[in-house]
Amino acid sequence: MQACHRHFALLVLTSAAFATVPVEIHANWPRWRGPNDNGSNEHGSYPVKWDSASNLLWKAPLPGKGCSTPVVWESRIFLTAPADGQDAVLALDWSGKRLWQTALGAEDPGKHRNGSGSNPSPVTDGQNIYVYFKSGNLAALDFEGKVRWKTNLVERFGKDTLFWDYGTSPVLTEKYVVVARMHHGDSWLAAFDKRTGEIHWKVARNYETPVEGDHSYASPIPLRHHGKEALMVLGAQHLTAHDAADGKILWSCGNFNPKDRSYLPVVASSVIAGELAVVPYGRDKDSTLHGIQLGGTGDVTTSHRVWKREDTGAFVPTPAAYKGRIYLVRDRGEVECIDPATGKTLWNGALPKSSSSFYASPAVADGKLYAAREDGVVFVASVQEKFELLAENNMGERVIASPVPVANRLLLRGEKHLFCVASP
Repeated sequence: MQACHRHFALLVLTSAAFATVPVEIHANWPRWRGPNDNGSNEHGSYPVKWDSASNLLWKAPLPGKGCSTPVVWESRIFLTAPADGQDAVLALDWSGKRLWQTALGAEDPGKHRNGSGSNPSPVTDGQNIYVYFKSGNLAALDFEGKVRWKTNLVERFGKDTLFWDYGTSPVLTEKYVVVARMHHGDSWLAAFDKRTGEIHWKVARNYETPVEGDHSYASPIPLRHHGKEALMVLGAQHLTAHDAADGKILWSCGNFNPKDRSYLPVVASSVIAGELAVVPYGRDKDSTLHGIQLGGTGDVTTSHRVWKREDTGAFVPTPAAYKGRIYLVRDRGEVECIDPATGKTLWNGALPKSSSSFYASPAVADGKLYAAREDGVVFVASVQEKFELLAENNMGERVIASPVPVANRLLLRGEKHLFCVASP
């Protein structure tokens, strides 16, 4: 259902007041969805055809199964994985050589076949690496692998009650590393000093929902609200913006589940396109997609929903934004290109069907969409004006982590290896 174009004038008036955080240089991929938190890279040239045995620059063995995405800062690659029953952080150089591996404490293994205790991705500010694990271990390490500080949030605040494995990645503001935990019971958002690990603020984020509706695996998005740092959080049937200085809610948008359906957790994160947050919600027949105008104060549920679609959405893979368009890859491989301003579909496509599903979120770079299926097949499709499948690349092992296109290389994290591919 398309609706609510009356807010476009207000969008223009507020365009200077609300923006994503400044972008780092394009050679870096400092957090899960990249420098712009949108799963895309508008710079560089990226490969089309390869497999696990040929056309690889390198593949590096990993110490255990993890589902986090690697991050990159100036040709150093950081990722998390279990190692000998411990949560660990690894660093590799641009040739795939392991530089160091640091253990942080006992792991809490995953429950889902595609999960792990190392689902959250690292985040870096170019000085330190910040990591969080299902076990509750939250830590900061320097670029040589030395632990700057460590604390355990499960010991401090209790275990999560998520049905499946914790997957929300930590995010950074100028001063803080911020962790969100949203589940049945005490949900919260907390900020820790990046230098010391001391807690600066912790705010409750509790909403009454149908069963499992209060569970969220989505990651917050840092942005700016009227020139000040803010955090956008999706979960428990609400999209909220919080002041980064104290965690207080700036605005809140609800009504994502008007029929009060049960068993609709949030898995996919939202993505920002211009002055709109594009928000996937629900699953299967209850899938919806929303365009929410950023900004405002208080409850903006009725005033800032620019459009709503009840015939499309994405449950697990987070959409990507690239050159003014939104790209959805749904669990069974359907692909859709959306105009974020209106919510209208520009074109539809589909990846080859299989008994396997898509858990990784898609990445878009060099006019190409990269989508990894859980059985280890990575698809490449041209998406510049229409959908055209270009290649199927079998990695020979399961792939749950999202592809990372950075500095003319594509990093793919499998269950057993980290792969690096580049154009010939």
